[in-house]
Amino acid sequence: MALVFIFVLGIGNFALHKAVLESGHPLLGQMPWFVHMLGGRITMATEFLILLAALLLAANGWQGLAWAYLAYTGLNAVAAWLILTDRV
Repeated sequence: MALVFIFVLGIGNFALHKAVLESGHPLLGQMPWFVHMLGGRITMATEFLILLAALLLAANGWQGLAWAYLAYTGLNAVAAWLILTDRV
């Protein structure tokens, strides 16, 4: 059950990440050069590695990691909301 929960949260994280990358917010222009390499795909790969690590750890008995990934997703959601609504 934790794996499904983490996977669904991961889909949400990818959607938030893509929306922020496509927003054209001026804050993105202040990021280091390596963030802009390949059009932001490096940051998407990092997001994938975080999801993969969470899924692997949960599959190997770390069921409480679902709560940590929920907190991570919550922080991502707040940050994306701040960026997408031009509050930052």
